[in-house]
Amino acid sequence: MAIGAALATGGAIVTLLPSANAADEKTPDQIMRMCQRSAVLNGKQQSVRDFGGAFADGFESDNCDFVETKFETFDGPTEKSSIDFPNCEPNATDPAKVSITWSATAAQGQGKYTVTQQGAGGGLFGFLSGSWLKHKGTLDMTVKSATAGATEQREVPVGKVLHMEFTPKIQRMTGEWRVRIDADPGSFAVNPSPEQNFVAPDVVEGPVILPGAAGAPGVADGTSKAVLEDC
Repeated sequence: MAIGAALATGGAIVTLLPSANAADEKTPDQIMRMCQRSAVLNGKQQSVRDFGGAFADGFESDNCDFVETKFETFDGPTEKSSIDFPNCEPNATDPAKVSITWSATAAQGQGKYTVTQQGAGGGLFGFLSGSWLKHKGTLDMTVKSATAGATEQREVPVGKVLHMEFTPKIQRMTGEWRVRIDADPGSFAVNPSPEQNFVAPDVVEGPVILPGAAGAPGVADGTSKAVLEDC
């Protein structure tokens, strides 16, 4: 059962340049395209082949960096993680001893914009991994989900139905993609132009991960509990 990470939706973005006018403003998708097609992306020199361009296409900006502005953890949505185990027989007099196997999946979140949602290291999304992984216990962005589960021995009182629930720990990284076009001093045939700066905020969520045993993949952190309801 998937526990989806709720992601913020995109909003209107304006340029950071004080002298910007309406002609200089860009939509979030335009800014992200400029970022993807930047000559230097998060400190790495790109070639046009890195974003599927041809030599004649050139770059659309000089530099783009992701700058983290906030990181927080919180409880994700609680989900039912097992089947029901009833002790509802009319003549039942003793608690029922059951072996419950439960499992839950916490999904990796992605960025708001089309070019950051390619996942598996593709597009701009892969460049977020460096910022994401510096936080202890965070899922690698090339992995789409992490699971948690166990088998537990429980007792179901007479007249009750038992099931397990799991509440994952979620982490949220807020930041900005900052795009720069360098100033052009101009030439005989080209008018000079000032430096231009644009920003597109982004929010990414994903599960907190506990280390796996003996090299196994990490498991999703969170809290499991037994829930009893009347028959």
